[in-house]
Amino acid sequence: MLVRITESSEHPLYAQIAASVREDIAAGRLAPGAALPPARELAAGLEINVHTVLRAYQMLRDEGLIDLKRRRGAVITPAAGAMAELRGEVAALVQRAVDLGVSGAALAALVASAVPAALSPDPDSAGAAA
Repeated sequence: MLVRITESSEHPLYAQIAASVREDIAAGRLAPGAALPPARELAAGLEINVHTVLRAYQMLRDEGLIDLKRRRGAVITPAAGAMAELRGEVAALVQRAVDLGVSGAALAALVASAVPAALSPDPDSAGAAA
């Protein structure tokens, strides 16, 4: 797993870490049951504060993508497998939109209007996904 962050990004570092992990899950590079690096280790490798990594891990936990357990660390949940499956369906939807000449903005608005309130992101995580 390679976590990618850009210090010059407008997105906070914790959101970038969470987005990087989400991308690896969606691409199938992280499967259910896989362990994420310990927060201290990842923080040291990225040369950032450990609390930044912990905030990213807590965000992913709140989304149901990882479990945080003592002595076991952060582990990808079975629900994350569904995210990888959805990636293929999303790719097909995007291709269908391209074939129909629907713009990216129009497709995003269509998807956003179809999302029930229970799935809508809270204001603290808006823009965190990549």
